Amino acid sequence: MCGIAGIASLNGRPVDVDEARVMCRALVHRGPDDEGIYLGRGVALGMRRLSIIDLATGDQPIRNEDGTVWVVFNGEIYNFAELRAELEGRGHAFYTSGDTETIVHLYEEYGTRCVDHLRGMFAFALWDDRRQQLLLARDRVGIKPLYYTEVGGRLLFASEVKALLQAPDVPGTVNWRAVNHLFTFVCTPLDESIIEGVHKLPPGHRLIATPGRAPRIERYWDLHFVPERGRSEEYFVERLRELLEESVRLHLVSDVPLGAFLSGGIDSSSVVATMAQRVSTPVKTFSIGFTEAKFSEVEYARLVAGRFATEHHELILEPDVLDILDELARYLDEPFGDPSAIPTYMVSKLASEHVKVVLSGDGGDELFAGYDRYVVEARERRAELPPVARRLLGLAADLMPDGMRGRNFLGHFSLAGAARYLDALTLFRHDAKRRLFRPEILEVFANDDPWRDALGFIASAPDHWLSALQYLDIKTYLPLDILTKVDRMSMAHSLEARVPLLDHKLIEFAATIPPELQLRGGATKYIFKRAMRSILPSEIIDRPKRGFAVPLAGWFRGPSAAFLRDLLLSARSRQRGIFNADAIERLIARQASGRALDWQLWMLVSFEMWFRTFLDGRATPGMGHHASHLVSASHS
Repeated sequence: MCGIAGIASLNGRPVDVDEARVMCRALVHRGPDDEGIYLGRGVALGMRRLSIIDLATGDQPIRNEDGTVWVVFNGEIYNFAELRAELEGRGHAFYTSGDTETIVHLYEEYGTRCVDHLRGMFAFALWDDRRQQLLLARDRVGIKPLYYTEVGGRLLFASEVKALLQAPDVPGTVNWRAVNHLFTFVCTPLDESIIEGVHKLPPGHRLIATPGRAPRIERYWDLHFVPERGRSEEYFVERLRELLEESVRLHLVSDVPLGAFLSGGIDSSSVVATMAQRVSTPVKTFSIGFTEAKFSEVEYARLVAGRFATEHHELILEPDVLDILDELARYLDEPFGDPSAIPTYMVSKLASEHVKVVLSGDGGDELFAGYDRYVVEARERRAELPPVARRLLGLAADLMPDGMRGRNFLGHFSLAGAARYLDALTLFRHDAKRRLFRPEILEVFANDDPWRDALGFIASAPDHWLSALQYLDIKTYLPLDILTKVDRMSMAHSLEARVPLLDHKLIEFAATIPPELQLRGGATKYIFKRAMRSILPSEIIDRPKRGFAVPLAGWFRGPSAAFLRDLLLSARSRQRGIFNADAIERLIARQASGRALDWQLWMLVSFEMWFRTFLDGRATPGMGHHASHLVSASHS
């Protein structure tokens, strides 16, 4: 696990190795143990290392036998032992014991299709010196991040936006299309970032760049929902158990201490239960709770910890946790509208005091239809009104004043199918954005519709509505919100987070489960719960779903009420000319009167804190004091 960064010349000019070093130093938190740079003809590959596997010989960059192929890599390849045996059988000679070296030899065998053979989480940059070709690749569902930009005849890449902002010719210009998407769906788009010209490499894609040609982006993997209706329920139950056990076993490979996040939900509890069956010492588990009882799940986590005799650690959060907002903004890297980043940051901090690796239960809701919104959508589909009635509801909603109770309800039921589902996920609807943003910003938004791409995913998805929504969430919500949050908040503490439920073999199996066995009789995760019923306490399986909720509403009405006003209505914020101050005043007043607007206010807080951290002064993260080594082409 590490952070990677680098530069490839697209016009034949030499690259500056010091620029690559500066980019790497912005990623020290992702890899505090070491730094390495490869400098070749027209390329510099850099990395910051967090040592997890092959502590003695695993320093990067890693090369092939004759030094013509080099790679820097962030992630873990869980089938590397199997791949190594196969490659050695084909005559390849290895000089390390870790997983990274398998990538260069796979490339020698299969070229850019080497990614097809990898089982794990990864973002890597590989340089082929003979072809003068750069290959960037990202894992199938986006567990690990990878950003890139073209500027000044060069292609720059990095694990985080902040590293790219270290390059003097990368302008810190806000991408307003990304802002529109952010205030709609709480995160920036799948292929763009908050900075104009800086792109995300989408999950399941690779980028190929050679001098004199425009970089080419290719999709190498997609998920296909093909239900196997001829199978019995028992088949799916048994196969699910087998694949979960196999994935957890692979995810336990480590040369450093590891543990698990434990919320007390079925996903994290299943991972912990499976870990406990495979290790000889107690699993170290980590949980977060709140002083507000209705938001706290620690009693369920304690129940699971007791059942499987884990070494359990927990932390109860107080409202003063908002004091860490500066740190959150710096490590989140982009504005981020999901406030569960707060407990994720704190539970990662707790875990980092005991281990260097944790297993997490993320992904189960998308794979096994665990979200309550799927239940809601099933109910609303059955009650969907005819078109004429929906039009009348829409007209009635438009005539109601802003903030009037029932307005959003009528607007929601004036929609049908996929649009209604997206409406439930939308943070600021169109009319709310029209009041919030200044006219000059709205002009930039005018030709952009954040729903367009989401509706496109649904249109290209399977016929069954549930599978289509799962596909949308796996393609968008999972990488953009859930996995971004876990990656940034864990790496803030130099902690590697692994997600065994997102092994692609398990994902592809989940797509064969018929929808009627995913959501059955209003119950979510039907097959998954059946598979776990003989393993987990019934209190865990049958408990109501709560999610990773944060008591922000109470905090914003209590000790943090003055903070909200001071931050969002400050002269500094007003001078940006982005928001209408009176709209923010109304949001704060409605929140104080008891309306649940905490997510909208959190979005504004996150955006303001990001601006202050990265654009107001182009703030640079601490450089750290760690070992560094340079590998040059002439030294290979």
